[in-house]
Amino acid sequence: MDITFSKVDGVATLAFNRVEKKNAITSAMYQSLADGLRDAAQDTSIRAIVITGQPGIFTAGNDVEDFLMNPPQGTDSPVAQFMEQLRTAEKPVIAAVTGMAIGIGTTLLLHCDLVYAAENARFAMPFTQLGLCPEFASSLLLPRLAGYQQAAEKLMFGEAFGAAEAQQLGLVNKVLAADELQAHVAQQAAKLVALPAASVRATKRLMKAELAAPIQAAMQAEMQDFSRMLRGPEAMEAFSAFMQKRKPDFSQFT
Repeated sequence: MDITFSKVDGVATLAFNRVEKKNAITSAMYQSLADGLRDAAQDTSIRAIVITGQPGIFTAGNDVEDFLMNPPQGTDSPVAQFMEQLRTAEKPVIAAVTGMAIGIGTTLLLHCDLVYAAENARFAMPFTQLGLCPEFASSLLLPRLAGYQQAAEKLMFGEAFGAAEAQQLGLVNKVLAADELQAHVAQQAAKLVALPAASVRATKRLMKAELAAPIQAAMQAEMQDFSRMLRGPEAMEAFSAFMQKRKPDFSQFT
């Protein structure tokens, strides 16, 4: 199973489990993530959700070959279903990040309520390097979280940054040693399970209410540009270069 799903003591855990491919996400994996989040939402015994990877790797982002063969199309696509389920999750969501969290591996964290990272975590949103634009409302949420200039640096250059910087930006709650991360996340999830569920859900709903409509609008605008740019020459050059293991050349494009 490339995505594992378990329920223990009121906590539903979704884990990337495709280590041989650096947990690169396929369309089928997005569908499993969406289905798991939907299941957790409907199960009254679940009071908290954890999204995690495997030791040393969260996710390398989209599987490029699968992504090109199954580009996201419409609100029924697996990736759109996943985004919607995470965006609208009423129960608290905790992310546990070790190793690489690339592309959507970083932007999904903007929709989690609590994010804990290992010291070896590395984050990146390399959309411009692929001839694309930000997604999952990151063009809205990252500037509000980190400030415009910090967000511009991360989104325009797309360069990787470490766990300590992610914490400074407000993306991560706490940085821990890799061998302490899962125990800490389990402890935090157990604390949420012990609290009054309705109170936790109401607190989350009230905090997120102001941005609900802007997030939807940002995601729609991003998807329009993303879909157009995905078919454009810059993206084709970026993906061809990736597949051919060479440096892309964007000098011919204006």
